[in-house]
Amino acid sequence: MSFLEIKRSYDNFDFDSFSKSVDADEIKKILALPKISELQFLSLLTPAALPFLEDMATKARSISIKHFGKSIVLFAPLYVSNFCINNCAYCGFSTRNNIERKILSFEEVEENAKIVAGFGIRHILLLTSENPLKTPIEYLGKCVEILKKHFDAVDIEVYPLKENEYKELARCGADGITIFQETYDEALYKTLHTKGPKSNYEFRLQTLERAGTMKYRNLNLGALLGLGDFSKEVFFAGLHAKYLQQNFPSSDVGISFPRIREAEGGYQPNTIISDAMLVEAMCAVRLFINRIGITISTRENNQLRKNLIPLGVTKMSAASNTQVGGYAKQNNTKGQFEISDGSTVDEIKKMIYQKGYQPIMKDWQPL
Repeated sequence: MSFLEIKRSYDNFDFDSFSKSVDADEIKKILALPKISELQFLSLLTPAALPFLEDMATKARSISIKHFGKSIVLFAPLYVSNFCINNCAYCGFSTRNNIERKILSFEEVEENAKIVAGFGIRHILLLTSENPLKTPIEYLGKCVEILKKHFDAVDIEVYPLKENEYKELARCGADGITIFQETYDEALYKTLHTKGPKSNYEFRLQTLERAGTMKYRNLNLGALLGLGDFSKEVFFAGLHAKYLQQNFPSSDVGISFPRIREAEGGYQPNTIISDAMLVEAMCAVRLFINRIGITISTRENNQLRKNLIPLGVTKMSAASNTQVGGYAKQNNTKGQFEISDGSTVDEIKKMIYQKGYQPIMKDWQPL
């Protein structure tokens, strides 16, 4: 059974009535359990759970320390192109936006790689917008090979690929893949993606299954919070993560909680996700899937990221730049979105130490 079948098994589920049925007594019972079911996980994402955030956080912290210790892996993103053929309503790189477009030469990829490696970063995330003609698999493969010379782990966040293409990038040295479904609401998805290959909901949803088949070490997912209904988006992201864990046990599965940030085009979120709701999502996922990586990026401000660390964060971006090739030189291109934490790597490391945790620059050694 694919995850698409699991997702569609909930097509007729009445989420609103379920949410209204959850009360404080139900939340207390769930928090007393050693393991929770799918619907109990959903209960922890309802408004009834918000008064119990402190209890959820305490339990999430204990589970996180048990499975991961007190360490946070640091990584940095590198954007190599913003040429895009998709019309995504919320994205600064959308084809409808009149922005300067750029693709890095291999020499520029190397230049940026050396600068990021000079920060002490050993994990990098290669990103590109969706334009296979501008950034074909051959280009991406060469980029991965260049980055592999400077970093111990190279993850990719590119357009959805076929199995043979993931196999080729793995051969070049790619270790993991991040891809956000953006929204798990299929009807909403179609209204937000009106042009380009990204409009294919099913192909995107099954991307991590194709990558998992190719034995990628890391599989990371998420929903862009603010597009759709909060409870539904986090619920399906959690189910998706659990499905991947069960079906690809050789891969480490992780989840991110990106909230919409200001970007070119001026898209306004349908739902405002408060800090409390973000905490609720992180804790509920940790209680539902005890051993899962949790990433918090520089979309969030420094003080909030500091406060989130004890709740189960295992990975953080640092010294991020969302411009294409923005590490080497400032240019006229727009970043994909506005970052909220512009701290240096050393400042992030200091912050992590202050919380009693250990910043990790290199958490594994390739064979």
